Amino acid sequence: MEKNLNSNNQSLESDLVVGLDIGTTKIAAIVGKRNEFGKVEILGIGKAESLGVNRGVVVNIEQTVASIKAAVAIAADKANVDIGEVIVGIAGQHIKSVQHRGMITRQSLEDEVNQKDVDTLIDNMHRLVMSPGEEIIHVIPQEYIIDSEIGIKNPIGHAGIRLEGNFHIITGQVSAVKNIFKCVNRAGLETVDLNLEPLASADAVLSDEEKEAGVVLVDIGGGTTDVAIFYDGIIRHTAVIPFGGNIITEDIKEGCSIIKSQAEQLKIRFGSSLAQENQENEIISIPGLRGRPHKEISVKFLAQIIQARMEEILEFVLFEIKNSGFERKLSAGIVVTGGGSMLKHLPQLVMLTTGMDCRIGTPNEHLAMADDELKNPLYATGVGLVMKGIQKYERESKRGNNTAKVAVEANVEIKEEKKVTDHSSKKAGSFFDTLITRAKDWMSDDIE
Repeated sequence: MEKNLNSNNQSLESDLVVGLDIGTTKIAAIVGKRNEFGKVEILGIGKAESLGVNRGVVVNIEQTVASIKAAVAIAADKANVDIGEVIVGIAGQHIKSVQHRGMITRQSLEDEVNQKDVDTLIDNMHRLVMSPGEEIIHVIPQEYIIDSEIGIKNPIGHAGIRLEGNFHIITGQVSAVKNIFKCVNRAGLETVDLNLEPLASADAVLSDEEKEAGVVLVDIGGGTTDVAIFYDGIIRHTAVIPFGGNIITEDIKEGCSIIKSQAEQLKIRFGSSLAQENQENEIISIPGLRGRPHKEISVKFLAQIIQARMEEILEFVLFEIKNSGFERKLSAGIVVTGGGSMLKHLPQLVMLTTGMDCRIGTPNEHLAMADDELKNPLYATGVGLVMKGIQKYERESKRGNNTAKVAVEANVEIKEEKKVTDHSSKKAGSFFDTLITRAKDWMSDDIE
């Protein structure tokens, strides 16, 4: 990857997007843009250890801010740009999803359904009353109904009076959202958009054919396992399971009576999800503490510990699949991604446990000239966030709402020469406008 951007690239800096994946074990910042061939080009990756996040939720703001700064600084240095705005991912046990139907009555039969009608219907969903302490994060259309005609995916251009829609609504705790905004703000950055992490991962590792055939995305992170189910090209079910790679490390630590750093190294270097694939006579020797004798651990015993916990996580995944009602419609099976998917023999265990086909999802399908580092499932969420940001930027450019770019073209005040901005102009009155404004108000109250 070239360190310095040439003059042609510098003129495209307004198209750059930064995805910030705030995970339990790592914080990753990824800088990317759409190239002239329609592929996503990654210009820089920064990764730092995540110290202030537990099970996908920020628990220590100062430590999280320091990790964000470190990751963003590395990414900015590699891409040779100044980073000012980011697309952030959210996950955690507090994430819930519900199905809801909305309806509006249009005033005229003469005019066809337009984008404004669809936006009004979606905005109405954002006004639903949630339980105390909960906030709507995403409203995702499933299908539309116009004058009792069902199964319409894109209603624009149809004629009718009564416009209905089935929606998949994702909610999260206000406090968790607030803490993410606070951390990003204190790191000297601005949050452009907030995206559910399994949806971002799905963009990075799933093909359109898989989404249409029916597929389950299982993103095994450090603190949580995210599940997203697609069928007929539409997201049908989402869930967050509060177990991930860290709990496997804890099991190894307890089962082998060793310290956590040794348990993590054992898992990464010798870990296997299927005990029957390992021999009894394969032995690992671990240095003892402070002059104590070496400890010997069987690779098969290590695999038994990992398999027991991984089977438990897969039981939760299977429960979510059955709960979604699409158990018998998932022709494309299961795609496993995230850091936890790098365990040996995991696809075989998934197939044995669920009876469904399985493959490991890497985020290089939509990328231009992906290097070996990017082919790692670890970066699926970060790459997906970049793709979400690019899609948002392109949508708003089409709608003519990209006022920041117009200002630059008109030679109105340009704040900095090299700033990753201009992809953040938002639709007036959108949910994220109010959410970001509210988060800033909270932060100003806290600072006072």
